[in-house]
Amino acid sequence: MERRYITVSTLNRYLKNKFDTDPNIQMLNLKGEISNFKGHTRGHLYFTLKDETSRINAVMFQTNASKLNFVPVDGMKVLVTGRVSIYEPNGGYQIYITNMLEDGLGNLYLKYEELKKKLANEGLFNAEHKKMIPKFPETIGIITAPTGAAIKDILSTIKRRFPSVKTILFPSLVQGELAADNIVRQIKLADTYNLDLLIVGRGGGSIEDLWSFNEEIVARAIYDANTPIISAVGHEIDYTICDFVADLRAPTPTGAAEMAVPNVFDVKNFLNQLEKRLNKNINNIIATSKKQLDNFKQSYVLTNPMAAFEIREQKLDNLINDINSKIKHIIDLKTNKLITLKESYVIKNPDSFITQYNNTYELMLNKLNLLNPLNILSKGYSVVKKDDKVIKDIKNIKVKDKISIRFHKGNIDAIVERINKDGR
Repeated sequence: MERRYITVSTLNRYLKNKFDTDPNIQMLNLKGEISNFKGHTRGHLYFTLKDETSRINAVMFQTNASKLNFVPVDGMKVLVTGRVSIYEPNGGYQIYITNMLEDGLGNLYLKYEELKKKLANEGLFNAEHKKMIPKFPETIGIITAPTGAAIKDILSTIKRRFPSVKTILFPSLVQGELAADNIVRQIKLADTYNLDLLIVGRGGGSIEDLWSFNEEIVARAIYDANTPIISAVGHEIDYTICDFVADLRAPTPTGAAEMAVPNVFDVKNFLNQLEKRLNKNINNIIATSKKQLDNFKQSYVLTNPMAAFEIREQKLDNLINDINSKIKHIIDLKTNKLITLKESYVIKNPDSFITQYNNTYELMLNKLNLLNPLNILSKGYSVVKKDDKVIKDIKNIKVKDKISIRFHKGNIDAIVERINKDGR
């Protein structure tokens, strides 16, 4: 029998016809997450719609895309309506979307990631901003719903572990549109109570139920609080924005209570260990001190007290002898100097000493008289001055100059009338 072969185009056209005539996929509602999104310049939208295990190519033409009231992006969860058909050129099947809505849950995830990234960039999650959780708090505040499992678990755990702690409940809405504002008010109120610690949280629930703890105003209120805060929202797998901002994140409300207070039995054991160590140290100190005391009692000083006194007496005698010896030495030096002075020529012949000094004085006085210019004037010489300067050369004066003439006895002032430069 002769085989019949068909073309790929024929096969794709046949399958397309099957898809186009199947009523089950002509008006189909799908939900999934957008990925590989591309917007064409003509307004058409191309992307992949996926879930945890599968994916399908999707197309939304400009006619329908223009009616969207949001901008699709990768990661967005959406609800779509459309028909499934074959694209003949490549044989791939895809959904042609006529209508698309945001999936509320997917939108919340996007908001969560956006706010998380924003606050992280501002540094609200940084470790240097975290306050220390006190080891032994005296007063703990709790912000949660006044009824429900969360408050019961927190109070019962604290009471069991550390019953001496005082707790103050600041009741708040923890779900719904008004919850975020209510939580912020209670955080600000609790911050005025001078608490040692504050627990903020609630029990588990869906992302919508926990959403008030993902609100920016709640995150900033926790960051601005002066009181150390433990975030205790939902179950261990639930992470909220508050968990990242708080000083400590607890996996559950019960876990928060366990982190907030120590176990009283552990504290007692710790104190018992400290007591044992303290007693041991005290006994060691007593034993060491007793040994030192015994050694001191057996010391040479206490067993032979007069020996130490005798040593000091001998040292004192030596010091006295040294002092007397030095004093005698000084006196001898002074005595010898005095004797030498008494035997000196000056003391024994004071008149000859005075005569010698008088002769020296007369000799010096005669020399001074010889050098005295005034004595030269007594021989008939005179000194001529002009402007208080001695005239040594006739060239330094001219007719009508005022001059002064100093004689041995007296001065005269004169005016020059004639100058004989030839010496006449």
